[in-house]
Amino acid sequence: MDVLGNLLDGFAHALSLQNLLLAVLGVTVGTLVGVLPGLGPATTIALLLPLTFVFDPVGAFVMFAGIYYGGMYGGSTTAILLNIPGETASIPTTLEGYPMARRGRVGAALATAAVGSFVAGTISTVVITFLAPGMSNIAKLIQPAEYLSIRAS
Repeated sequence: MDVLGNLLDGFAHALSLQNLLLAVLGVTVGTLVGVLPGLGPATTIALLLPLTFVFDPVGAFVMFAGIYYGGMYGGSTTAILLNIPGETASIPTTLEGYPMARRGRVGAALATAAVGSFVAGTISTVVITFLAPGMSNIAKLIQPAEYLSIRAS
């Protein structure tokens, strides 16, 4: 029950007005940079890192999340409109989205990518919240010998 309480507390902080505005700003800027072919979400965050220096830590992480998700969606935009995947995660989008755009269903393809990205991001956030305590307990069991065997293989 502690995990659920922490998740709800996190959503309460994230859904404050200031953090929602930071998320919207992050998504907008992340999409604008992520739409450039070859610039994925990690590069987008690295480029926009100085924007977060003036915010408190929670606001900075909310903006990072917005930049990341905006960068992911921006990559799907070029895949749908130009058949150019901006990163490897956008390759499947070229298989379905670009043919839809060629048939005149650009809006439907972009909306499907946006809704799918939002739903998948929300579900994965909730799932990782519940899996993280168990995974961290497993990670604590990894000692130097196991780490060396992982690195050697």
